[in-house]
Amino acid sequence: MKILRFHVAPLAGALMFALALAARATDGDDSVLTLGKVQAQEHSKGALPVSRVFSSVDVIGADLLQDQHVDYSWELLMRAPGVQVTQFKMGTDAGRFSFRGFNGEGRINAVKLLIDGVPSNDNAGGMPYLDAVFPQDIAAIQIVRGTNDARYGLNAIAGDVDVLTRIGGNDGRLSMTLGSFGTRELQASKGVERGAWSQNYVVAWRDSDGYRDHADAIRRSFAGKWFYSDPDGRWHAGLTTRYYRNRALESGYLSHAEAARAPRSSPDYAQADRSERETGQAALHLDGSIGQDWSWNAKAYLNRYRNQRWVRFSEAGAQQERDNDETQRGVIARATWRPSVSALTAFALEAGVDAQWQDNQAQRYRSVQRVRSSQIRDWDFDLDTRGVYLQAVLRVNERLTLVPGYRVDRIDGSFRDRMSGARYPAHDYGLIKQPKFSLAYALSAQASAYANWGRTFQIGSGDGAYRLQRGNLRPSINQGWEAGLKFTPRPWLDGRVAYWQQRASDEVATILGVNGVIDSSEVGNVGKTLRRGWDVQVNLQPGARWRAWMAYSQQKASIVTPDPDAPQIRGKEIENVPHWLANAGMEYQPTPRLKLSAWGNAQGDYYLERSNALGRDGGYVLLNLGASWMLGGAGEFALQLKNLADRQYVYAWYDSGSSGYSPGDGRALYASWTWDF
Repeated sequence: MKILRFHVAPLAGALMFALALAARATDGDDSVLTLGKVQAQEHSKGALPVSRVFSSVDVIGADLLQDQHVDYSWELLMRAPGVQVTQFKMGTDAGRFSFRGFNGEGRINAVKLLIDGVPSNDNAGGMPYLDAVFPQDIAAIQIVRGTNDARYGLNAIAGDVDVLTRIGGNDGRLSMTLGSFGTRELQASKGVERGAWSQNYVVAWRDSDGYRDHADAIRRSFAGKWFYSDPDGRWHAGLTTRYYRNRALESGYLSHAEAARAPRSSPDYAQADRSERETGQAALHLDGSIGQDWSWNAKAYLNRYRNQRWVRFSEAGAQQERDNDETQRGVIARATWRPSVSALTAFALEAGVDAQWQDNQAQRYRSVQRVRSSQIRDWDFDLDTRGVYLQAVLRVNERLTLVPGYRVDRIDGSFRDRMSGARYPAHDYGLIKQPKFSLAYALSAQASAYANWGRTFQIGSGDGAYRLQRGNLRPSINQGWEAGLKFTPRPWLDGRVAYWQQRASDEVATILGVNGVIDSSEVGNVGKTLRRGWDVQVNLQPGARWRAWMAYSQQKASIVTPDPDAPQIRGKEIENVPHWLANAGMEYQPTPRLKLSAWGNAQGDYYLERSNALGRDGGYVLLNLGASWMLGGAGEFALQLKNLADRQYVYAWYDSGSSGYSPGDGRALYASWTWDF
C-alpha cells in the first residue's frame, strides 16, 4: 500500500515532517490526528492516502512505540485512543486489541490487521502475525475506525490497522534491555541504502520468566526487506520477509479469590500447559506510475501460521492439545487516476481488487500431561475470498470534499471433517455489497466537520462459514455512521470529538467451548446488535520542551433482538466490552540530554456473559513513568517503571459454565541501553 512510506532517515527529495501530538495532516479538511513523531516520504501520485478516508483516523509515530517494553507488540496499542487491549497472558495466545465496542475475546475479531499493507489476520480474525514485529522495527501505526473504508473486506468489521515497518535509510540501532520478571531482550536493526537499492534487516530476541509462575517465554524474530527503485522514478519493487517463533509456558486461569489472594501463582492443574507458535510472511511489492495521471501498486503474499497448544482451562476440565496449521496466499492490486476536472478543485478515482486463498487444518485432542488420549476434532478447510472496490475523492471546492465508495466481496470454499468423512460447501453468501460515503467540510482554517456512513460484513469462522446444516446463512451486515469535528484553535493545540453508531443485522460469535464441549457448529447466533459511543481527543504541544495528550471513549454494545433460543438476553450488554476507555500522557525535556515522561491508560469494568447476571470485572487504571539520558557517542540509557502503583487487575472470562481470571503484570522496572550507528 503506497500511501505513506516511512523511513528511518529521509531520502533525497522526501517530504519530511516531525510533528508531535499537535501534528497536522497534509490537508486541513481531514480528520486525521498524529501522535508522536513521524518521518515520512509522501508520494502524492500514489494510492489514496489514509488522510482521505475521513473517519476517525490516528497515526501513532515511532517515538511513542520504539521505546516501549512489552512482551508482545499488540500491547503497544494501549497508547492508541479508543483501543481496548485484551490481555490473556496465556502462552503464545497472549492477547489482542479491538475498538468500536468490539472486544478482543476471540468470539468476534472485528479489526483488519495489515503489516506493510499485507493482510495479517488468521482464519478466525486473530492477529498472530503481529507478534513477529518488535517495537524497534515499527515506523508508524495507522488506525482507521469505522465502516467507511472501501479498501478492505474480510475482518474489517469495525475498521483496520496497518503496521508500517522501517524501510530504507543507512542507520543502525542496537538495543539491550534488562528488567523485572527475568526479562532479557535484544533488538538489532540495520538499513543499507545505495543508489537505487535499499536493504533492511532486523533481529530480535526476548526471554522472560513472566510476572506469574510458570509463564516463561522465549521469542525470536528475523525480518529482511529488499527494494529497488527505478532511477527515472517510474516504478518501485521489493521483497519483504519475516519469521517468528515463540515457545511459552502457560500459567493457567485462577478463581476470583485466588487471583485476589495470590496473583502471581499458577494452579497445579496447569503445570503441563504450554504452547509453541511459528509464523512466516513473504510479500512481493510493486508500484509505479503511467504518465502524469495514473499510478498503480500490487502485492503478492504468502502467510504461514502454525500453533501447537496444550491447555487446561479449569481444574474440572480436561487438558486439550489444540493444533492449527494455516496457509494464506493472496494478491492485491490498485490503480489510481488523478485527472484535471474543470468543475472540481481536485479529483481522484481509485479501483482495487484483492483475493486470498486459505488452506487450513485444525486438530484437537484430549490429553493427559501432553500425551494424547483421543481425538475430538480433525478439520481440513479452504476459504477463498475475492473483492473489488471503487472509491473516489471529489474536492468540490476549497471547503467541501466528498468520498463515495463501493465494495463487493465474494466468499467460497469447502470444509472436510476428517473424523466423519463428511464434506460441506461454504455458505452461498452471494455478492456482499457494501456502499460507503464520507464528506468533510472546512468550517474555517481552525475547524472542520466530517461525517461518514458505510457497511461492512461478518461471516462465521472455523466451521461456521460452511453449510453443515440445511439452509443458507446470509452475512451479518454491519451498518455504521459517524459525525465529528476536528479543531485546531491554536498552533499548539488540536483535537477531535465524534459520535458513532454501528448496527449488525445478524451477529454471530465463536463458541469457545473451553472445556471441549461445543455445539455442532463452531459459531452461535447473537442476534441484532447495536454499538454506539463517543470519542474525545486533545493533543497539546505548547513548547519545544513538552507535549501532552489525552483521549476518552464512551461505548456500549447491546443486543437489540436476540436469537429466538435466548429471549432473556434482549436489551442486555455484550460481554467483555467496558463502558469507557481512556489514556493520557506527557513528556518533558528539561535539558537536551534528559527526557522525562509519564503516561497511563484505563478502562471500566465489563459484564462476563450475555445475561449480565454474574456482575462486572476487568477495570483498571495504570500509571507508568520513564526517563532517558543521552550519553553522547555512547548512545542512550533509559529507565521505565510500569504500573507505578502496583495495581492489581485481571482479564476475566466466562464460557460454557466455566470462568477464569488472569492477573495482569504488577510493578515492573526496565533498564535499556540503545546505540545508534
